[in-house]
Amino acid sequence: MQASPAAPDQDKPKAAPLRKLKTGSNAATIERRADGVIVVRPSQPLGPYPARLTERLVRFAAEAPERVFIAERDATGEWRKITYAQAFHAAKAIGSALLQRRVSPERPLMILSGNDVDHALLALACLHVGLPYAPISPAYSAASSDFSKLRHIARRLTPGLIFANDGDAFAAALKAVAPGDTEVVVSRNPPPGLPTTPFAQLLEFPIDEEAIARAHDAVRGDDVAKILFTSGSTALPKGVINTHAMWTANQEMIANYFRFLRDVPPVIVDWLPWNHTFGGNHNFGLVLYNGGSLYIDEGRPTPKGILATVRNLREIAPSAYFNVPKGFEELVPFLRAEPALREKFFSRLHMNFFAGAGLAQHVWDALDAVSVEAVGERVPMMTGLGATESGPFAMVCAPEHCRSGYVGLPVPGVVLKLAPVEGKLEVRLRGPSITRGYWRDPEANARSYDDEGYYCLGDAVKWIDEADPTKGFEFDGRITEDFKLSTGTWVSVGPMRAKIIAHFAPYFRDVAIAGINRDDLAVLAFPDIDACRALCPDLSRIDDPGAVFADARVRKEIRRLLVALAAGATGSSTRIARALLLEAPPSLDKGEITDKGSINQRAVLTHRADLVEELYARPYSPRIVTMEEA
Repeated sequence: MQASPAAPDQDKPKAAPLRKLKTGSNAATIERRADGVIVVRPSQPLGPYPARLTERLVRFAAEAPERVFIAERDATGEWRKITYAQAFHAAKAIGSALLQRRVSPERPLMILSGNDVDHALLALACLHVGLPYAPISPAYSAASSDFSKLRHIARRLTPGLIFANDGDAFAAALKAVAPGDTEVVVSRNPPPGLPTTPFAQLLEFPIDEEAIARAHDAVRGDDVAKILFTSGSTALPKGVINTHAMWTANQEMIANYFRFLRDVPPVIVDWLPWNHTFGGNHNFGLVLYNGGSLYIDEGRPTPKGILATVRNLREIAPSAYFNVPKGFEELVPFLRAEPALREKFFSRLHMNFFAGAGLAQHVWDALDAVSVEAVGERVPMMTGLGATESGPFAMVCAPEHCRSGYVGLPVPGVVLKLAPVEGKLEVRLRGPSITRGYWRDPEANARSYDDEGYYCLGDAVKWIDEADPTKGFEFDGRITEDFKLSTGTWVSVGPMRAKIIAHFAPYFRDVAIAGINRDDLAVLAFPDIDACRALCPDLSRIDDPGAVFADARVRKEIRRLLVALAAGATGSSTRIARALLLEAPPSLDKGEITDKGSINQRAVLTHRADLVEELYARPYSPRIVTMEEA
């Protein structure tokens, strides 16, 4: 099922109330220094939090032993459900097995496969007995062609044990990175020629209650709980240290602001990957910290992948729903078309929450419209600002002030410092949920903190309304992405990219903005092939994207949008002169895209320098769409 572009006012909901969301306060005091630095401190203190996340597993295994903690579809399509009591028992059994192996604080457990029950149980076991683990993006194993990033991670990590759920699917990756002395554990399909241990053997290991209790009691909040690898703006991934207290402090921040989580155990249906902080820290932790239930969504935010997500949402009504903007965009047509799905989805939904990129206004309006149709009110759409290094939850908007691009104010426990850098205000953060550094990477550590110990995020913000500080801040791009035109005019890439994507929706998924030391701006666009095909339906059976992008109807629409964008431009730094629609998707191996789908502007421009030259070469290539095209 493919979304079609909405008519101008099709999804504009009539005036309707906003569903009341039970939240805490993020009121703050503001200090303005003589050097231009602004320090924002939350007025409300952060409450107490446990030293270890699995203290909540112990609690809910006792208080609600039969409540579902985590569930996934099995081979028959039915839900395989693991209760809190079962999860705690499994964590102790696997923990007993791990204590007898070569996993240690210096040799963490490495997980290559994605979200599933076995992954969750391994993680709980490691957390409970104080053995660090590192969930690695499956894209580095499955989508990569040379395993260069995976090998870099393995060298940096020195794993004591490597796990993959399917030995066949990860056979090449396992053989590429597993040294001879490292145990390999698989759930199924052991690859030929590689000695492996069945996961069931860990699950059935005799529990040593005394050893488990000693190991658990010895875990301290400052100990490393997990390592999350993120590429950031560089080609090679960096391992962000997450301590036990960093994780629990951040979960207390979430529960302290989203108070409804304390009232009724949350239920979420979630696909977001556990190797990334949004899915693996924020969402997985949110469920465990508040005694909720997590239904693993095997779907993805793609035209085909959304079918699995919709199937799950037809059965499970979430109390909070988390996704990236593309996920909401793919879901909207189904919510429009299916009254029963609409009613199920919104029946107990306190909020939607997006991160990873800006949410296009037409998608936001559509969600409001179907929400009003289902329950007579708008369900709040929430967002904020954070990073792997901040736990991630660091800043959040108040429901009444939330819109795409707004990031709000710091949450209790996080101090925000805004430092003037190249004409912008760079976000710097300090607090118990901020990482202490990168795993075995002293050079990255040395350049990541300022002289007061604040972590330098690299993002910039500006006041929404300086006369009313309670509204907080809006995103103002990445400091390192901005550049100057040949005229000396600065281009603010982040806000401009968000504006372009919103303006060209649904045809552009993302763009890289070219123009460094040039006279004008141009874009390399990563198109949405299905949206472009909708403009030329007679080509829908043609697999060659180049034929679609070269079609006169597609070019005419992109040209029309270029002209419309230029009509509202305030100068050369906000006017896009030309566009080139790219056939090749962004490359993970070249660092052009992260596993969460965000574009690395610098890497795209570097690795596609020939296409940047094509954008500016005269006469224009026939592939270039310009405003002057006949």
